[in-house]
Formats: sequence, C-alpha cells, structure tokens
Amino acid sequence: MSELRWVRTRNPEHIAQDATQLFREHYHYDPAGVWGAPGRVNVIGDHVDYAGGISIPFALEQLTAVAMSPNTSGMFNLVSLAPNGEALTKNINVDSVGPLSPNNWAGYVVGAIWAGTESGVIEKTQGYDIAIVSDVPLGSGLSSSAALECSTAVGAFELANGRPPSHEELSQLVDACVRAENDVVGASTGGLDQRSSLFGQQGKALVIDFRSGKTTLVPFDLASKGLALLIADTNAPHTLNDGQYASRRGLIDAVTAALGGDGETLRDIDEAPTRARQWAEDNGVHGEEAYRRVNHVVEETLRAQQAAALERDDMDTFRRLMQESHESLRDQYEVVTAELESAFQAAGCYGSRMTGGGFGGSVITLVDSDSVTEAAERIAKAACQQGFPSPTFLIARSGEGARRLL
Repeated sequence: MSELRWVRTRNPEHIAQDATQLFREHYHYDPAGVWGAPGRVNVIGDHVDYAGGISIPFALEQLTAVAMSPNTSGMFNLVSLAPNGEALTKNINVDSVGPLSPNNWAGYVVGAIWAGTESGVIEKTQGYDIAIVSDVPLGSGLSSSAALECSTAVGAFELANGRPPSHEELSQLVDACVRAENDVVGASTGGLDQRSSLFGQQGKALVIDFRSGKTTLVPFDLASKGLALLIADTNAPHTLNDGQYASRRGLIDAVTAALGGDGETLRDIDEAPTRARQWAEDNGVHGEEAYRRVNHVVEETLRAQQAAALERDDMDTFRRLMQESHESLRDQYEVVTAELESAFQAAGCYGSRMTGGGFGGSVITLVDSDSVTEAAERIAKAACQQGFPSPTFLIARSGEGARRLL
C-alpha cells in the first residue's frame, strides 16, 4: 500500500492569488474581483432534500475561487485549471445558454448566471471573462458543482450591484444555482448543496428543513470533544446526470404527486411507504422498490430530526444514526457502490456513512482525533486489497460560505 494521499487545501488568500494569476495569464489584464464558495459535507440526511426532508450539512474549508470581470463581447469566456494542471477553456455565446446548453462543466458556471438573470436576482450581462481554480475534489460527493455555481453567482451579483447579497437575495441565488444544475446541466439534484455553500458559517452546521424552507445554524465543533470527521474520497467514477439519480427522484416526485395534496411532502402522507407500494403496483411499477425508496426518505428524515435534537455529547447515538443512514442508503435507496461499502466496512467500530448522492464519492467517519491516521490506513488498505482506486483523505472542518476573497 502506498502512502496516504491528502487533499490539497489552500487558504483563502492563496487560492484567490492563484485565481488572479490564472486570469492574468489567460486574459492579460487584472480581474474585477475574486469570489470563493466552499464544498459541503452532509453529516446526515441524504436523498431527502428534494422530498421535503431534513438534512444536516456544513460548508467545508476547501474553496472554489473564480476571478471575474464583465466584458462587452456577448461571450462567456472560461478558463479552469484542472487537477493535473491543464488549462481547460470554453467560449460560450451568452444567448446560447439555456436548458441543457451547455450540459457540461461550463453549464454550472454560465447556468448560474443565466438562471439568476431569468429570475431577476442577477442583472443581464453582455458577457464575462472568468478564471477558475478549486480545492474541492471533483466527483467526490462534496459538491464541487455547487461551489462552482455559488462562487460565480455571488460574483456576478456583486459586480452588478456593488455589494454582497442580502439574506433574501442569497435565498434567490440558491434557487438560481439549483436551476442551473437541474435545467442547464441536467442533474436532478435538490437544494442541499447550494444552501450549504451560500449560508455556511465557520464552526456551524446547518439544520435545513426542506418542507418549511427554514435553515438553522447550530454549533459544530468536534475538535473540542477530541473528535474529527475524516472524509475518504473513494476516487470511484462518480456522476449524477447519468439517469440513476434522476430515476430515484422521479419516483419520489411521482409518489408525492399521486398521494399528497397541494404543497404536501412525503412527511405529510400517513403510511407513505405502504401506500407507495400499492400505488406502484396499480401503475405497473415495482411495488417493493417503491416501498424501499420511500421508506428511506421517511426514516432518513427521522434520523436527521433525532440527530438535530441530540445532546452535544451523545456521540454514541450519533454514530448509530450514521451507521443506520448508510445501511438504508445501501439497502433501500441502493446508491452505495462497492468502493463506498469497502470504506464503510473498513471504518469498523467508528461511526461511518457514505455522504452525498452516492454512485461513487465519499465516506465520512467520526473518529477520535488521535485515531485519524489509523482509520485512514484501514480504509486505504481495504481499497488496495480489493483492487479499488487509492482513496484521498481530508479532515472536514466547517468553513465560511460564499464570499468575496479579493
């Protein structure tokens, strides 16, 4: 087994300088500013954001930084520094942006601006020159896409208005960034990632109720308890726009529409899993699959409610809830890959679960601070023994939400 690999993390000043340097090298002038937005890790409550459930994420310290300046060319000009150091470029006509155009990485950037202008929260533009650098691991289930959307959206807003967005305007930017992901890129995700990236605060987690729309910031300081949250990025192939994610969301949406009243969510429907099974059988859909999918959403929301209500020192119960969440995502929602399961099993007695949308990505493990290396070595050894890619690790610490860096 090779040495453990850890995610590179630059401080905000360093990553802003790197984004500025890339901008200068590519466009040959200085940017109007640099904005950053973090990735996020979801502690519990996955695949419930689009079903009116409850999630508990927090913003990470790792940032995506975008250096931006408006232009008058009618073009969005993008340059992004890939992990291997290659500069990737896209030049996109402003008027060509819309549903499923472009449905690649550039769609997260220009889609956020397009959706913001469509809703009126961002003024219509003639174009932007944009340079992107990031420490949020790609395809890791840590919301690299939301970090890209949110940094761009806040930058475009501030360039147009000369000030940061208000709380209400941040909520509008959440909606714009979700629309970019859903409509432009074609990934049927909910609003968990964008809300975390825009509203996160250092030392805090967010308890997000997607039925009421309420977000509550709560203290989240594991270090004071002698604990750490270890993230293991399995480096398995990971995508959320290949139909697997959308099929699950589509089923939940269909069940909710069929069984619920106006504005109701699965939380409002009595005996939702059993009724979903009957509805599915009546409509030519596999009944047991519908039962499992809906049951996960119902139980996962209850787990998140329990976690939010726990006394701060009740880590044993929290670990149990994490384990149960992973098992439900594996057995009922069926989004856990072999690589994720390997990391979960290797974590052993520690509290552990996959995080994010699944189908690859990361596993989080709650460990004693002095056991971080031991836990990482166990996970890496298991991956090596099974012929899986070598994981990459980071210690998750809560960071600030999207903001101007320079």
